[in-house]
Formats: sequence, C-alpha cells, structure tokens
Amino acid sequence: MASDDLVTWTVPEAVDAAAERFGGQVALAEPDGPVLTYRELREGVRAVAGALIGGGMKAGDRIAIWSPNTYHWVLAALGSLYAGATLVPVNTRYTGPEALDVISRTRARALFAAGPFLGADRLELLRKAARETGQDSRAGLPELIVKIPVESPAPDWDNFLARTTGPGGIDAIDARAAAVRPGDVSDILFTSGTTGRSKGAMSAHGQALDVARAWAQCAGLTSSDRYLIVNPFFHSFGYKAGILACLLAGAAMVPQLVFDAGAALRLIEKERITVVPGAPTLYVSLLDHPERDSHDLSSLRVAVTGAAVVPVALVERMRAELSFDTVLTAYGLTEAVVATMCRPGDDARTIATTSGRAAAGFEITIAPAGGDPAGEHEDSGEILLRGPNVMLGYLDDEAATAAAIDADGWLHTGDIGHLDERGYLTITDRLKDMYICGGFNVYPAEVEQALARHQAVAESVVIGIPDQRLGEVGKAFVVLRPGAAASARELIAFCRERLAGFKVPRHVEFRTELPRNPAGKPLKRVLRGETE
Repeated sequence: MASDDLVTWTVPEAVDAAAERFGGQVALAEPDGPVLTYRELREGVRAVAGALIGGGMKAGDRIAIWSPNTYHWVLAALGSLYAGATLVPVNTRYTGPEALDVISRTRARALFAAGPFLGADRLELLRKAARETGQDSRAGLPELIVKIPVESPAPDWDNFLARTTGPGGIDAIDARAAAVRPGDVSDILFTSGTTGRSKGAMSAHGQALDVARAWAQCAGLTSSDRYLIVNPFFHSFGYKAGILACLLAGAAMVPQLVFDAGAALRLIEKERITVVPGAPTLYVSLLDHPERDSHDLSSLRVAVTGAAVVPVALVERMRAELSFDTVLTAYGLTEAVVATMCRPGDDARTIATTSGRAAAGFEITIAPAGGDPAGEHEDSGEILLRGPNVMLGYLDDEAATAAAIDADGWLHTGDIGHLDERGYLTITDRLKDMYICGGFNVYPAEVEQALARHQAVAESVVIGIPDQRLGEVGKAFVVLRPGAAASARELIAFCRERLAGFKVPRHVEFRTELPRNPAGKPLKRVLRGETE
C-alpha cells in the first residue's frame, strides 16, 4: 500500500484531503506553464466549481471537456466534480461529428473546449457538424461553452472564472461539494461497441477513486513521485490512473500536451520524472530516440504498460537502458478500468507474458465461449470480471448493459485468456473484433460503417494486423460496387474525414468477394490467417 494513500470516497473529499495533507507540495507542474501546490490546486478547483454554480450548473448536470492535457483540464474536471456535476471526457482525436454525438447524447449543459490546436478549431468543428445535420450551428451544443487557451491566449477562461456563485458565495460551493455521495455518478467515459456506436460507461465517485487507489498501491506511487502524464486525460489511463491516482498519493502531475519522444526525454531530465506509464510504443520511442543518451534519466523509477503485446526484451531494455527499477503490466477496460496488475518484484517474463493478478477488488473467472463461468484454472475462454468497481452501466442503454453484465454480476469482457496457478492472467485473443492501435481501442464495425458511406463500396471487412510501431493497424478488405472505381488512397482519405486518426485503416486490399460461412457472414478469421 502506498504510504501516502488517502482513504476518501468522493472526489471533493479527495481534493480537500490532499490540500490538507500535502498543502505546500507541488500538485501540478505544466511544462512552460503554472506550478500549483496542492493547496493552490484546491483553490483553483473551488474557483471553477463556483463559476459553474454561478453559470447555473446544477448537481448531476453533465459537463464535457474536449481538450488535450493542460492544467485547465485538471481544474475543469475536478471543479466540475466538486460542484456535483458528472464529467464527460471527449476524445481529442474525435472528428466534429463524433464529438457532437457524445456531447448531444449526454445532454451536456457545459463544455470546456480547446481553442485552436494543431490546426483545428474544435468549436468550429462542432458547429460545422451541427450544420451538416441540417440544424443551426448551436443545435446540440451546451448552453455554457468555455474555450481553453492552448496555442494562443483566449479570454474565455479568465472571464469564466470571474463569474460568481451568486447568493451564498463560498458557502454554496462547500455545500455543493459536501452533498456529493460515493454512489453519485462521477463520469461517463465513452468506448466504442461492436455495433459501431460508442457507449457511455458510467462510474460512481467511490468506484473512480477505488480503482485509482488500487493503481497507486500496485505501482507504489507516493508523494515523492513526479508523474509524467502522457496518456490523454480523456482516457481512464490518464484521468483515473493519472490525475486521481496522483491526487490520492500526493504525487506531482506533469502533463504532456501531446507525446513527443524528444520533448519527453527533456522533461524527464528537467522535472526529475520518476513515473512514466504508457503503451509499449511509448517506451520503444524513448529507447530508440537518437538523443536518449544525452539526457539524464536516472530519476526514472516506475513504468506501467499494457494494451498490447509486451516483449520480454522490451522489459529488460526498459530496466537496463531507461533505469526503471519497476516495470509493471496491467489489464483494464473502460467498464472496469483496472482489473489486473503485476506487482513490484515480478520477473521480466511474468511482466511481459501476463497482465498481472486481480486488483481493485475484482474477481476473475474464465468462461467457455458462450458458456457459464468456469473453474479458476480453466483453459482459455472469455475473461469475466466481477466486483464493486464494475461500471454502473451504459448511459441510456439497458439492453447493452444487460448484455455486458449478467444476472450474477459478471462483466463479459469479450477478451479471451487464461489464468495460471498463481492467478496471473494472460490474454490470448479477443472474442470481439476490437484491435489496439497505438494504445487506443478500434472497433472494426465503426470503420466498416464509415466505408459503407462511400458510393463505390459494396462491402468491407476490417481487421487489425501487426505493426512494428503502433502494435496493430487496420487493414480493410473492400468489395466495390459493379462498375464502380476507387483507389486505396481515396478510401483512406474518405475515412480520415469521418474518423479519428487511430481508427483510419492504413491498408486497403480490394477483393471480388469475401470468404463467408454458411450463413453468409464474412469470415474474419480466414482473412486474419491470410495476413499472418
């Protein structure tokens, strides 16, 4: 157990407790930005909460954030939760239509959105998406919109903070925070489904903090650590295993706007970073960077990875060449966040070939495909999870919730694996067709639906194929309509206009027909076999 762990069950409690216990210690150090102590972090959180209350936000309202990793994201998220609202993180890689869909379906009343960033104006993308649906450019957008300055100054943030809470002042903020209960919905994190439409997994305050606490305990995170948060805040890895874990342990958050290996190496040296979690590709990028040997990386202590195959040789290189004392692997999903995790002291082969053992109060069992839970050491089958930190359910989707969580409380993950005699989990395959590109889940049905909108495409099947840099990338097998013509470049560009970059297939192969089973369903396993 991390020595600095705080036992709190709502995010407002965690913010207050961290300010009291870690007061003058650094909480947040944004590169080329402000440095906030835990006491100052609490002041900033309360200011955001007060401004939201002054702007008419009620307890239980949904508040969306569509922005990269900046200190504003941390304050906006924690401030929203402090005001009793529900947080809706939006994937920064989403296109305008994808983001509008999430914001509209959650009926978000407020939105924090990044100003111009990497050539994109997210508010304009949302307005354009609304216009393309035949609506007014404000249709489906929240009533309160705050632009976060990223690449250039924007007055919105300061103007927003200048709002008052109205009658009650600071007492209204404290009353709102005190009214939050552990079982209240804290966040709705969206994950794609096999039907191609995203689903919003709902978690409670107590659950969000409990999985963050479990992650911090397994990693041994303490108030002496300085945590480089490369994982995006919109993802549970960056939000719960990042922001919330640091809040509980008193560690310093050092967010990186977008991952760049050279910039990360400079930050590790300058900020004396001790903790760097991320997908395996992140560490490969650091190891292979030409400037690596010119930087002092001796401060590094803990690495936590997963989401893709982790070669034993990579673990050994991370220890030997990046000076990590502890390298851990973990397994989780949006519906459960942290299900299994290795522990300090596990050997390199265990770390590389398993995802660790149960964490955060989870039970794990293996069920034959389509069957009931099997014995603890059954041969490979579907991984089922049960415990207090399984999501509350999917937003406005009782059918999908019932399909995911059975009557006995088991969450059916759709992943295939097996447990060894120690209770360590090895993931061997997926029941679902999902693949992981650069650490992000991609569901082929969503890509196939995008391709189906192209006038030349009769049918398509998308699978994940190995990629040295990203782990897996998409390959589309396409059957064109009779007499139609299209190039691979054209179809990839078509997808890029409609999908986040990590979802866009990198390869297209044209076929006159697809292999099928007797019922006429395309056989993806045959196509996968052809690519091996």
